[in-house]
Amino acid sequence: MPLAINEIKKLIKETIPDASIEIKDLAGDNNHYSATIKSKMFKNLNKIEQHKLVYKSLKGKMGNELHALSINTFTE
Repeated sequence: MPLAINEIKKLIKETIPDASIEIKDLAGDNNHYSATIKSKMFKNLNKIEQHKLVYKSLKGKMGNELHALSINTFTE
């Protein structure tokens, strides 16, 4: 079962509480998304570490319920 946008946001917010999150459904299938995430927690982390933090927040759902997520991270 695909993961809804609000569920993705909820999971990210649990790990990155100050996150400002914008998610777009790229294919209209609730399975291919693009996420722009801004957080102070990304400060002093390189892009790979920032993306790892986001993937960790998804608690293993990436590649399972969530098929594709393009991530853009920014420091506030």
